[in-house]
Amino acid sequence: MLTKRIIPCLDIKDGRTVKGINFENIRDAGDPVELGALYSSQGADELVFLDITATNEKRKTLSDLVNKIAHHINIPFTVGGGISSIEDVYTLLQNGADKISVNTSAFKNPSLVEALAKEFGSQCIVLAIDTKKEADNNWYVYLNGGKIKTETLCVDWANLGVDLGAGEILLTSMNNDGTKEGFALDITEALSATLPVPVIASGGAGTIEHFEDVFLNAKADAALAASIFHFKEIEIPVLKKSLQKKGISMRF
Repeated sequence: MLTKRIIPCLDIKDGRTVKGINFENIRDAGDPVELGALYSSQGADELVFLDITATNEKRKTLSDLVNKIAHHINIPFTVGGGISSIEDVYTLLQNGADKISVNTSAFKNPSLVEALAKEFGSQCIVLAIDTKKEADNNWYVYLNGGKIKTETLCVDWANLGVDLGAGEILLTSMNNDGTKEGFALDITEALSATLPVPVIASGGAGTIEHFEDVFLNAKADAALAASIFHFKEIEIPVLKKSLQKKGISMRF
């Protein structure tokens, strides 16, 4: 079995790490530089930084803060929020990002994914998808930090994004986000089973068993979580040792 990855996520608002439930009720979770350094030292495999209000506030990602975090970590670092051009990506890579994540801008302009993949390589481009299961049991794509519903199915957009050159999918279930009731196994497996690129599951982690489920049953390549790490409900070394005992390959 390929090594699975554990990825803490820093959702950033006004320069602070924040966390909500179902993309709402945001509360402060600490200093992003300190948290990034902590997770790097604890053995996190990667770190994701998402400037969650950049798109709605129509501004660029906080490159100065990205630079500060990059100087305190020694693990791969993905940055997203407000990225809409090749120039934006150059700025973030120069400030220490290893990969970039595009979401709303890519959906509105799919050729952006193709252009970024050609310029920087698919391995650098993560397509983030915020998705919500509706009453018809279908998972739809949402934009602008979960504020705008589209009529596009998550599976369709993920497939198109990979065809255009995305090297990884960051899949966040809005239904599960912040609930600590487990990842969305059905949509995660639907993508993991069919896409030729890694799928990062996000939204709903609350227990070590939830990570077991998403790796063993939904076949995710990586699992992303925020509040359980920020508020020290689960320590990364403890999580990895427990998953290893269940036969899930971890990097230590």
